[in-house]
Amino acid sequence: MPRLIYSAISSLDGYIEDERGSFDWAVPDEAAHAFINELERSVGTYLYGRRMYETMRAWESDEMFVAESAVTRDFAQIWRRAEKIVFSTTLGDVSTRRTRVERSFDPEQVRQLKSAANSDISIGGPGLAAQAFEAGLVDECSLFVAPVVVGRGKRALPDAARVRLELLDERSFPNGMVRLHYAVVG
Repeated sequence: MPRLIYSAISSLDGYIEDERGSFDWAVPDEAAHAFINELERSVGTYLYGRRMYETMRAWESDEMFVAESAVTRDFAQIWRRAEKIVFSTTLGDVSTRRTRVERSFDPEQVRQLKSAANSDISIGGPGLAAQAFEAGLVDECSLFVAPVVVGRGKRALPDAARVRLELLDERSFPNGMVRLHYAVVG
C-alpha cells in the first residue's frame, strides 16, 4: 500500500523557517538534493497547504531551477510530473499543472486517496502535517536536519501531538545535514 510521508528540512532545534520566515539556511547541497530526488521519485501526489504550495510552485515556473544544475533540473521534472492537491480556504486559482484546490482537509478523503493510490503521497507543510498526524494518516516521517540553530520560527513537527516513531534509517551528508527516517508506530 502506498505510504503517506511527511518530509521536511528543519534546523537542529526543530524549525522549518526562522522567525523572519526565511529558510535560506535549509538549502540542501548537491549530495543531499540528489538523495532527496531519489526519494521523491516514488511520490505520485503532493498534499500542500497554501503557503507550502506557493513556495513549491516555483519548481514549475522558475526556469532558474532548471538551469541551475542537473540535480535541480531532475527535481523540477519529478515535481512537475506529480499530482498536487492544495488545501486552502483562501487560494483562488492555481498556476501549476496537475493541481487542484480542496477547501478543507478531510481525513476520510485522504484515507480514500491513499487506498486508491498506486504511488506514495507526500504531505508538505507543518500545519497540514499536524492535521494528518492527528488523524493517524502519516505512515513515515523523513526529517532532513540542517546543521544550524535558528532559535525561533515555524516548528517542523506539531506541538500538541504525541506520535511514537521507529527509526528506520539515518544518513549524513558532507555539508553536515542528517536525514532521520522514521515509521509511525501504531
